[in-house]
Amino acid sequence: MSYTVGTYLAERLSQIGLKHHFAVAGDYNLVLLDQLLMNKDCEQVYCCNELNCGFSAEGYARANGAGAAVVTFNVGAFSALNAIGGANAENLPVILISGAPNSNDHGSGHILHHTIGVPHYGYQLEIAEKLTCAAVSITSAEDAPEKIDHAIRTALREKKPAYIEIACNISAQPCAAPGPISAVLDERPSNKDTLDAAVAAVAAFIEKHEKPAILIGSRLRAAGAEEAAIKLADALGCVVATMAAAKSFFPEDHPGYVGTYWGSASTPGVNEIFNWTDSIIALAPIFNDYSTEGWTAWPKGPNVAVLDKNITKLHGYSFDNIHLKELLEALAEHFKNKPKKDSTLVQYKRVHNGTITETVGSGDDKLTRADIQHALQGIVTPDTTIVGETGDSWFNVVRTKLPRGARVEFEMQWGHIGWSVPAAFGYAVGAPERRTILMVGDGSFQLTAQEVAQMIRRKLPVIIFLINNAGYTIEVEIHDGPYNNIKNWDYAGIISAFNAEDGKGKGLRATTAGELADAVKVALDNKEGPTLIECVIPRDDCTPELISWGRHVAAANGRPPAK
Repeated sequence: MSYTVGTYLAERLSQIGLKHHFAVAGDYNLVLLDQLLMNKDCEQVYCCNELNCGFSAEGYARANGAGAAVVTFNVGAFSALNAIGGANAENLPVILISGAPNSNDHGSGHILHHTIGVPHYGYQLEIAEKLTCAAVSITSAEDAPEKIDHAIRTALREKKPAYIEIACNISAQPCAAPGPISAVLDERPSNKDTLDAAVAAVAAFIEKHEKPAILIGSRLRAAGAEEAAIKLADALGCVVATMAAAKSFFPEDHPGYVGTYWGSASTPGVNEIFNWTDSIIALAPIFNDYSTEGWTAWPKGPNVAVLDKNITKLHGYSFDNIHLKELLEALAEHFKNKPKKDSTLVQYKRVHNGTITETVGSGDDKLTRADIQHALQGIVTPDTTIVGETGDSWFNVVRTKLPRGARVEFEMQWGHIGWSVPAAFGYAVGAPERRTILMVGDGSFQLTAQEVAQMIRRKLPVIIFLINNAGYTIEVEIHDGPYNNIKNWDYAGIISAFNAEDGKGKGLRATTAGELADAVKVALDNKEGPTLIECVIPRDDCTPELISWGRHVAAANGRPPAK
């Protein structure tokens, strides 16, 4: 079989497990899109705009391990690069592929359309280099295979996005056939001496403390260490909490699991136990102002060991070039037959206050946030994935109890409002066997609403709880002003417009507890498209966790300049 640059790229995408790639057409990528279509093992999925295309690929990567988006030069890629910044922040290997000007135009002095009006075109590559772990420009078919392989290999190894730019006249040019995919998938092993030294140091740290606790961070998935973390928890027998962005990265039915650690927004009893413990083993955490509640709940100091994706740090030690999975497995083996460190678990049971209970309505009772959270809890199954938008959706989803197998997807590091709509679309494309539930606010929805049309196009039965509370509630709790107010939409009515003549989506509006219950039944029965339930609640009806968290974040933002 003969290959072109485009079919070579398509083959590599298919070989790394992608059954789909996302695309928005533009004249610099049209020939490339034709070439990609020749590979029937990797379907082309279309998006409404390039920002959504990038976020759809990011959501797909969450479901499938990697994702790819294809856009045009400048006007397309600049929009998509926002989502690529998010993929970088969230540790997801998304391959952004951009069409580019004809190779003959480089150095010609020509000023081209879709550019900023200068006769050189390298600035997009320069921007991409800042946002990705590998960025390549292909202006020669001969060099294409090695450059494509380098970008994909680096993205998969680093769990970060990569960028591939292909000149529009090169996509259909013949090139060498792909070599074995094992060369792209090859994982560098840990340095054995460093790994042994790290195991000894962390084991000694754990042994000298009586009350350790494990804290699961959001980079654990990127490290491929979720199962290894369970093994360590089994071996130690201590309490285990997840950071908010890592919810579902550790099974909630595990005997050691106690809930979410998030300062004053923690699961009842968890903040007390972390204040009482004498040591914390933090696995792949991201400690930022959001996750530490404005730096008020930041575990640090000599009694905190941070075991990250490729580097381990504890008091007096720093080890790199080791894989977290291998480190955790070795530690689990070390402690397998030793006495359990269960004192924190005993203390947790003593201080645990039980789950949060709220009054929920029925029938004609006015709809409340508690009713929405109760409805969400009632339809979560082991094969459910909840995509939670930035805002009070975070806190409602964190409150939700998950059966083993259920997953949660947040974007807490990048925090781009509107991310969740295209991400849920991409996730549903990548995992059609799962029930995808989207929790999104009205303000966030307005940024990326178009991708619900693509859910309809592909008949994806995504269930959307859209919270209509008249604005940016999370921003209200951080710092209020007239800029947090938005124009109201007929959100349920939008689905009719998106359906046009052939769609099967459903748009429903709930203002009472009974209407919500009826709408949920309709959503569960609709298998031919998404169901959007517009949930109308008062503006000030939010979780107390959001209020407390917002105050702490506002205080951190409002610190006066250092003198």
